[in-house]
Amino acid sequence: MCDADTLEDTIEYQLRNGLSRRDFGVLTLGAGLTSMIAPVVRGDELAVTESEVDIHTSDGTADAYFVHPSKGSHAAVLVWPDIYGLRPAFRQMGKRLAGSGYSVLVVNPYYRTKRAPVAPEHADFDDPATRNALMELRGTLTPATTDTDAVAFVQWLDAQPSVDRRRRIGTTGYCMTGPFTMRTAAALPERVGAGASFHGGGLVTDKPDSPHLLIPKMKARYLIAIAESDDQRQPEAKDVLREAFAKAKLPAEVEVYAGTIHGWCPIDAKVYNHDQAEKAWGRMLVLFKSALV
Repeated sequence: MCDADTLEDTIEYQLRNGLSRRDFGVLTLGAGLTSMIAPVVRGDELAVTESEVDIHTSDGTADAYFVHPSKGSHAAVLVWPDIYGLRPAFRQMGKRLAGSGYSVLVVNPYYRTKRAPVAPEHADFDDPATRNALMELRGTLTPATTDTDAVAFVQWLDAQPSVDRRRRIGTTGYCMTGPFTMRTAAALPERVGAGASFHGGGLVTDKPDSPHLLIPKMKARYLIAIAESDDQRQPEAKDVLREAFAKAKLPAEVEVYAGTIHGWCPIDAKVYNHDQAEKAWGRMLVLFKSALV
């Protein structure tokens, strides 16, 4: 389960679904594809207030997007975006989550190197220059930077009037940042009550710092939404995760989502799968409702 597999899986998915290689090249991340996706509108969403914010950390100033219900204080959620970083699609997803009653912070994990956006508006992983630039940015992040950032971001959230500090915090991650949620939950076990990883890459490895080895340090309930293509590459990962959560006595929903390709949840992804993304979103809301108390 790794972002390096995204390109190969995406091409395979698009060709299998009848899209020519020429058409595949036309669809790119950002406004071009986002414009094809109608925003989700629900009658029960709360009015929200949104802003671009700067957060001071021990390593510099992190730029982020903060959105919350316009009235009251609410449980907070820290959102780690995928390899493309903070961008309009994740702002839209954060705004939708805030409309369900959460104070949501979507961060730029690359702030030490570059403020968002970190990729061109029509960035495409198929382009070698774009791919190399993103992988270089990815290489600047380590378990240590994730830990220090998680602490700084949660401290910032807890200082906001719109955050109810009596309620536990949730965290979500996509692709490369699925493991970031686990490091966040392990670094702040008394504060983080729920985590959700969507097609997370590298949750189970043979390295001594494998994210799944952090589960005994957590006190968070979990949703692990696995792409079918990732499961085909690493079929044993789901069983390792289930066993680790069970041994730690932490409730965890670990599921392979049929017909999905690595990267299927962000609304601007080429392999976006609406029905399965909506299912995963719904399961996340169920988790947060029960765990962020």
